[in-house]
Amino acid sequence: MEIIEEFITGITTTMFAFGPISGVILILLESVIPVLPLSVFIALNIMAFGSIFGYVLSLLSTILGCLLSFSLFRNVFQKRWYHYIEKKQSVRLEKMMKAISNISFSNLVLLIAIPFSPAFFINIAVGLSKNSFQKFFFALLIGKSVMVYFWGYIGKSLLESLTDITVLLRISVLLLLSFVLSRMVEKKLKVR
Repeated sequence: MEIIEEFITGITTTMFAFGPISGVILILLESVIPVLPLSVFIALNIMAFGSIFGYVLSLLSTILGCLLSFSLFRNVFQKRWYHYIEKKQSVRLEKMMKAISNISFSNLVLLIAIPFSPAFFINIAVGLSKNSFQKFFFALLIGKSVMVYFWGYIGKSLLESLTDITVLLRISVLLLLSFVLSRMVEKKLKVR
C-alpha cells in the first residue's frame, strides 16, 4: 500500500511540476485511446491541482476531447459511413443510425453522465449520426459535469465509495438533476 501511495505522490508531483497542460494532455489522450482510464486521470488532476481547478481542468479537457472525436467522425467519416450503409443496403445499420439520430436530448445527457458509459463509442456514434453539434455540445456540458464530479469524488477509494449509501444518493441526485436540467435546456433552446 505504501508503494502505491508513493507512486501516486510521484505522479501528482510530476503533473504539478509540468502544470495543468499535463492534465489536459492525459485526458485528451484518453479521448483518442479509449483503453486509458479517464477515472484515474480525473482523480490525478484533482489530487495535483485541487478540487475546484482539477475539476474544471478535467471537465474542459474531456469536453474538448469528446468534441474533437465527434468532429473527426462527423467531418471525415460520416459521408463514407452513410455511403457504405447505402451500398450494402443494410436495413439493420439504417435502423441503428436512425435510432441514434433520434435519441432524445435528455437520454443523450443521461448516457453521457453515466460514469461507466463508453464515451469513445458515444462520440463516434453521435458523430456518425445526424444529431446536431448543438445538441451534442449541450449534452456534453450537462452530462460530463456529473461524470467528472463522480470520478473526482470517488477517485481515491472507488470500492469504498460504491458501498457508501451517501455517495450513491449524491450521484443519483446529480443524475436526476442532469435529467431535469436537460429537459429545461431542451425546451428553452429547442435542442432536438
